[in-house]
Amino acid sequence: MLPRVVVVGGGFGGLYAVKGLARASVQITLIDKHNYHLFRPMTYQVATGLLSGDEIAAPLRSIFSNQRNVEVLLDEVSGVDTRNKRVRLRGREIGYDFLILATGIHYNYFGHEDWERFAPGLDSIDDADRIRGKVLYAFEAAENMAASGQASADAIREQLTFVVVGAGTAGVEMAGTLAEMARMSLAHDFRYIDPRSTQILLFEAAPRILGAYPEQLSTQAARHLEGLGVQIHTTSLVQQVDPEGIIANGQRIRSRTVLWCAGVLASPAADWLAVAKDKSGRVKVEPDLSVAGETGVFVIGDTAQLIAETRNLLGFKIPEPQPMPGVAQVAIQEGKYVADLIHRRTSGRPAPPPFWYWDKGNLAVVGRTYAIADLRFWKSSGFVAWVLWAVVHIYFLIGFSSRIFVSLRWAVAFLTNRRTVRVFPFDQDVVDAAYAPESAHAPKVAVDIQKRA
Repeated sequence: MLPRVVVVGGGFGGLYAVKGLARASVQITLIDKHNYHLFRPMTYQVATGLLSGDEIAAPLRSIFSNQRNVEVLLDEVSGVDTRNKRVRLRGREIGYDFLILATGIHYNYFGHEDWERFAPGLDSIDDADRIRGKVLYAFEAAENMAASGQASADAIREQLTFVVVGAGTAGVEMAGTLAEMARMSLAHDFRYIDPRSTQILLFEAAPRILGAYPEQLSTQAARHLEGLGVQIHTTSLVQQVDPEGIIANGQRIRSRTVLWCAGVLASPAADWLAVAKDKSGRVKVEPDLSVAGETGVFVIGDTAQLIAETRNLLGFKIPEPQPMPGVAQVAIQEGKYVADLIHRRTSGRPAPPPFWYWDKGNLAVVGRTYAIADLRFWKSSGFVAWVLWAVVHIYFLIGFSSRIFVSLRWAVAFLTNRRTVRVFPFDQDVVDAAYAPESAHAPKVAVDIQKRA
């Protein structure tokens, strides 16, 4: 009987681990609670109506339909019995010879899990669709209030105030895209409100945005965001999130739409294995990405904590080992490495040298045709960086059709300044939140908000 490799998680790490075992003499079981691989770096474009979910997600069964040594299970893992080498699912258990945990991360609310209902994050396609509905309905609610002539100016202002918490890559990309959406795509679609008066507020607890990037690029990105109309609040710790907005540094910010992009927390893989974890829940792994004391168990991607040799894009070694960042390229390289290691073991070949990371740099899009690029030896901002960002993201999409459709969507949006995905499902919770009773401070005066010429 062939050795069984169980891979938990269909993200970048799990996907490339399974692909890397295509020619190995093993039987692979891929388990995920979703039936798709999600290109997570572009979920904010689904949330803001630029793309649809099926353009950045691909069914796992379709991806592996021609890889005969793979079976896909739509299920959720509840634990791991390492002594008997079994993975616990919702209604059964399956055995393994090798186990790869690539279970990724979710947003960290820092002990305030109740905030999630008021400030959703982008963990899945469902989240992106809900956020798109929440964002678009805020404009609809503001239009209805203004048309009635009975709502207060403050109530309408709350509808047209969007708060993004966290100014890492995801938060910056979301804030910039929301600003362009309000000031360009929706500018002429309403009769009683002017979407260009929308306030986009970006809050960050650190002293500057995009802390993982050099300060020069961070400054340039902040300048571009402010040019789009985004109000940046650094050194601002969010202390409360509720239906009326947020409290940051003791100040109440009233908003009906709060989006969470602040911090991440690893999956419960460390708890399944009963091993130590860091403050973000990541499992400390050995240089070959295995778990100390466990035979045939590997943890990769955002779930793993590893300090390893790093080389830059040109292949030159960085003097000191570096902690692995939580980015897609790390997960991809770790998935390929573990696949090669397992392939070698099952075919009787020597193990590979310890994992080392080829750092190809970081990219972040800040707005329409504007991005920043940090390739370590070369740093850039503006249109050239945006072209590089677009090429890289198109390349890593799964499937030829997705690459074509996304390219066409971008081209149409660029030429027309329009968002093509404007339909959203009815959500009673969103409606109830939008029309919740106004705050006591808001005067009940009739308003007439007309569009500017």
